[in-house]
Amino acid sequence: MKKVIVYSTKNCPYCRMAKAFLDKHGIPYEEIDVGEDSDAAKKMIDLSGQRGVPVIVVDNEIIVGFDSQRLNDLFGETLSEEVYDVLIAGAGPAGLTAGVYCARKMLNTIIISENIGGQALESWAIENYMGYRMITGEDLMKKFEEQVRTLNMRLELDRVISISKENDIFTIRTVSENIFKAKTVILAQGNRPKKLGVANEEQYLGRGLSICSTCDGPLYKGKRVAIVGGGNSAIQTAVEMSKIASSVSLIVRSIIRADPIYEGMLESNKNITVYLNTQVTALHGNKFLSAITTKNAKGEEQKIELDGIFIEIGWLPNTDFLGGFVALNEKKEIVVDLNCHTSQDGVFAAGDVTSVKNKQIIIASGDGAKAALEAYEYLLKSS
Repeated sequence: MKKVIVYSTKNCPYCRMAKAFLDKHGIPYEEIDVGEDSDAAKKMIDLSGQRGVPVIVVDNEIIVGFDSQRLNDLFGETLSEEVYDVLIAGAGPAGLTAGVYCARKMLNTIIISENIGGQALESWAIENYMGYRMITGEDLMKKFEEQVRTLNMRLELDRVISISKENDIFTIRTVSENIFKAKTVILAQGNRPKKLGVANEEQYLGRGLSICSTCDGPLYKGKRVAIVGGGNSAIQTAVEMSKIASSVSLIVRSIIRADPIYEGMLESNKNITVYLNTQVTALHGNKFLSAITTKNAKGEEQKIELDGIFIEIGWLPNTDFLGGFVALNEKKEIVVDLNCHTSQDGVFAAGDVTSVKNKQIIIASGDGAKAALEAYEYLLKSS
């Protein structure tokens, strides 16, 4: 039996995914909360060279992040050759809602996703979802997941890397080299965060640069941080991190484009410094990030010493693996009609990965339901 240790923080969705994977496969593990235990955090950083969670230790092997491919290699199981009625790629609000509606129609359904909750997991506070005055993204997605797990469907923690069609059957391949077949497909794989686009960015990922503040924020208690972005999520992150960090620099490429309620929170906060019309041009540090260089609209450069930077500059659709299988627009989003139909017969799409203009959890959920009902109707006509 392998010895497994999971270093995590309380509100890290990817830590929860790692633990859910281990629980599913009956793998015992020791969990250490590095957000609460500073000595354990130092040990984790020394072991992995990472200031980000999760970090999983399997015997003497260090696994950084929720690496579904490596975990499947170590603990996965052989899959059957069955053909599903519906395969759903993605388990955010759209994918999980689609799963519920498919299950209610008694369809043999599988959901494949690298994480459960998608982009919504990274919301510190959601105040516009009906039924809740305020709820965190993680808590809302936990409720979605709990409902899905009560239903008769399969949920695989994996990532789709290709899709093809032959004789009206779709074949889906994953990064873990698994193959699944289905009669219909719902694409709901959401978005991924944009990068800064500066030199050495990958070098500092997990070493002072983070794309998940809810995951890594607790590791920056009492430290100096910067948030890059000017939308709702950036302002929310700046406000939340101001309660943890000693100082917060908010770096906005142009002007703040957040809802008035968030701007009000920002204005009343005394340890947040806002830099408008400014962008990050360089990252500095040895093993860990220790400073950034910024340039404003006048061309003036400034070096800001800090311990961490959180990127909140927008998202890109996860459509690279489609390779022309369905039509995309100029933003690489999946083109859908009012009823979530794509250009490929039998393939439907929902959520932030689509060309639907407004990217909101409640809209993604509604479109997930529509896609499932359309898939059901397609199967009825095909039978």
